[in-house]
Amino acid sequence: MNQLYAYLRLYANFFQPVMKMTEKKRIGSKVQKKHDDIKTPYQRLLESPYLSEVQKKYLTRLYKALDLFHLRQKITACQRKLFSLQKKKNVKNKNLEETVWNF
Repeated sequence: MNQLYAYLRLYANFFQPVMKMTEKKRIGSKVQKKHDDIKTPYQRLLESPYLSEVQKKYLTRLYKALDLFHLRQKITACQRKLFSLQKKKNVKNKNLEETVWNF
């Protein structure tokens, strides 16, 4: 389980873009929202003034070492292993399996 979370952390932080809300105004009964550009958490960290150059270089080296295809394969392998453990305990939940495979 910890291995799956480690891979998911890398996937989410380096490859999943996020749209952050920067402003929210209520105008009468309507709410007007403004969003920042779509960026990954990694990209936002590189733009942050709170990280040192050493930390930014470390993150950049880590990002360049990652391969999205292999990362997804490792995530899928961990998920399959979890489902095989689940099946050994005779716990059946087809909806959960379908949800995860559509990830």
